[in-house]
Amino acid sequence: MTTQKDRAILFATLHIKGNPLILFNVWDAGSAKIVEDMGAKAIATGSWAVAVAHGFKDGETLPFELVLANVQRIVASVNLPVTVDLESGYGQTPADVKNSVAQAIKAGAIGVNFEDQIIGEEGLYTIEAQCARIAAAREAADEAALPLFINARTDIYLKVSPADQTDAHLQDAIHRAQSYAQAGASGFFAPGLRKAEWIGTLCEQSPIPVNIMVMADVPSTQEMAALGVARISHGAGPYLHAMNALKEAGRAALMK
Repeated sequence: MTTQKDRAILFATLHIKGNPLILFNVWDAGSAKIVEDMGAKAIATGSWAVAVAHGFKDGETLPFELVLANVQRIVASVNLPVTVDLESGYGQTPADVKNSVAQAIKAGAIGVNFEDQIIGEEGLYTIEAQCARIAAAREAADEAALPLFINARTDIYLKVSPADQTDAHLQDAIHRAQSYAQAGASGFFAPGLRKAEWIGTLCEQSPIPVNIMVMADVPSTQEMAALGVARISHGAGPYLHAMNALKEAGRAALMK
C-alpha cells in the first residue's frame, strides 16, 4: 500500500496541460468507491454535495468534525489520492486555516480545495489576505512533511453573471493566480469561467495548473485540454445525477 506522501506526489503529477485530470466529485465513502471502480485516477469531494448529503446547506454549516470523519471514511475505502473541499478553510484567520488543513492532513487528505470567498458575506478576501491564508495552509503541510496539493479557488466568476463577465475579471483572476502561486498554492481553480478565449489566456499566464468546473456552457473536455486546462472538476453534477436517478427509481417503485 502506498503512503500518504506517495499519493500526494502522484496526485501532483496528474495535473498535465493538455491531458487534464478528470475529477468526478464524490460526497461519501460509497460514492468514492464507485468512482474508483469506474477507473478514476483520484478522488475529490465537493462541499455542496457533502453538506446536502448530510442534511446541511453549503457554506461551512456542516460541522468540521463531520467533514473530517467523512474524509477518513473515504480515505479508508479507496486506494487513490483523496483531495477534500475545505470551502474557505473553516475559519477566517491564517491560524484558523492552518489548523483546519493540519486536521485534514491527519484525516488522510493529500490535497485541499480552498476558496477566497468570505463565508457569510458577498465579497472575496483581498489578495493579500488570501495569500496569508494560503501561506498558512502551506506551513501546515510543511510541518506534516507532506507535499499537499493546495488548489486555490477564486470565486470571481461565481459572483457575477456570465453576461457581465469582462476582461477586468480575467485580469483579476490572472493576478490572483500569480499571487496565490507565490504564496504556496499548487493549482488555481476558476469555477464559473466559461469563455474559451479567457480560459486559454488564464492557462497561458497562470504559473500553476488551471482547474475549470464542468457547467452546461463550458467548452468540451477535448476543447479545454487543447486550451491548456490541467484539471477538470464536475462539482455538484455527480450528486445531482445520482439523486435524479434515485428520484426516478423511487417514483417507479412507489407507483407499483
